Amino acid sequence: MSVVSLLGVKVVNNPAKFTDKYEFEITFECLEPLEKDLEWKLTYVGSATSDQYDQELDSLLVGPIPVGVNKFLFEAEAPNTTRIPDADILGVTVVLLTCAYDGREFVRVGYYVNNEYDSEELNAEPPTKPIIERVRRNVLAEKPRVTRFAIKWDSEASAPPEFPPEQPEADLVADEDEYGAEEAEEEAAEEAAAEAAAKEKGEDSEMAGVESEHQNGHHDHEEEEMSEDGSVDIEGESDDELEEEEEGEGEGEADGDDDAMEVDDASAAHKPVTVMS
Repeated sequence: MSVVSLLGVKVVNNPAKFTDKYEFEITFECLEPLEKDLEWKLTYVGSATSDQYDQELDSLLVGPIPVGVNKFLFEAEAPNTTRIPDADILGVTVVLLTCAYDGREFVRVGYYVNNEYDSEELNAEPPTKPIIERVRRNVLAEKPRVTRFAIKWDSEASAPPEFPPEQPEADLVADEDEYGAEEAEEEAAEEAAAEAAAKEKGEDSEMAGVESEHQNGHHDHEEEEMSEDGSVDIEGESDDELEEEEEGEGEGEADGDDDAMEVDDASAAHKPVTVMS
C-alpha cells in the first residue's frame, strides 16, 4: 500500500507561450508521518528519437509532510531551445511530472504537449528557423497518463515483496498429485483411444478377409458343381457303353413305331362323323 497517494494535478497556465513557465497545482494525501521529504520533478522530452535531448526543467523538495490532504503549486522554467533540435521545436512532445521518496519513484504523470505557431500562415508555411516568440504550447491536461510504482517507505513492512510468499503447505502434497497428474491422465486416455481404434481397425480387416474367403470358397464350390453336372467326358466312354447305347436306340425306334401306330388307331376311332340330312 502506498503511503502517499496522488489525488489530482491541475495545469494552471494553459495554453501559454512556449517561453512561459509551467505551473501545476498538485493535490496528494499522506496516510502516515514520513521521515524524509518528497522530491517532485518536471522533465521535458526534447526529441522522440533520443533521450539525450531530455531536460529536467525543475525539481522541488516538499516536507515535512503532515498526515492528511496536502496541496501546493509547482512552477518550472520553460525548456532551453538551444538544446532542442530545430525539427523538434514544433509538433507533439511530452512532459513528465514525477515524485520520489528517498530516491525511489512511486508516481509518474505524463502529458502530451502540442507546440505550434500562433498564426495559420506560419503553420501552413513554417520557416526553416523556428520563431520561438511566435510558438504557443497546449498541454493536453484532460488526458494524462498516470503510472504508479510500489516502493519501500520508512518501515520494512511497507516494502513490496521481491519474491512470491512461501507456501509450506505445498511441500506436503505429493508431486504426482500436484504436478503432471492431469497431463498423465490425458496421455493415458489418448493411448487407450488409440489402442481401441487400432483394435477396431484390425477386427474390420479380419472380418473383411473372412468374408472374402467365404465368397471365394462359395464361388469355387459352384464352379465344381457346374463342372460335374454340366460337362460330359466323351473320351472316357467305353466301347461297351457305346454298343449299349446303339442297341437302346434301336429298341427305342421300334417301340416308337408301335406307339405311333397306336396313336393313329386312336385318332381314327375318335374322329368326328358328319351326318348328312
